[in-house]
Amino acid sequence: MTIAIGDKLPAATFKEKTADGPVEVSTDQLFKGKRVVLFAVPGAFTPTCSLNHLPGYLENRDSILAKGVDDIAVLSVNDWHVMGAWAEQSGGMGKIHFLADWDAGFTKALGLDADLSAGGLGFRSKRYSMLVEDGVVKSLNVEESPGQATISGAATMIEQL
Repeated sequence: MTIAIGDKLPAATFKEKTADGPVEVSTDQLFKGKRVVLFAVPGAFTPTCSLNHLPGYLENRDSILAKGVDDIAVLSVNDWHVMGAWAEQSGGMGKIHFLADWDAGFTKALGLDADLSAGGLGFRSKRYSMLVEDGVVKSLNVEESPGQATISGAATMIEQL
């Protein structure tokens, strides 16, 4: 079953690289009592993710936060080393959370996992964005194709805010 608008997010713990090393970030820490934009990508450093999806959120960070959003996070089924390197390389470190769903546990619990083995990526996350308020999904935008970042992009999210 795929998560839907009005559903509460499942409990999970992610890993995130910080200046002090890796930290665990729980869904409660990230979402409880907050309004958060979460977007997910099939893989850090992949072309659409690095050239389109992530830059849109970084470029529009201030506009999104100005609309009453407390935090922005990107999630991928990668380890925290890869997500940390992507955060550093993209200039996003400290601006948004780069969350490693290293075992795809959260992604599978959402029902947003995808088998991208044909492209050499294995099991990953579908590309999506959502607005979460106090742990409840308020909007959800899932791409039909992993190579597109249109309905899950920052421009769509800004319109929904």
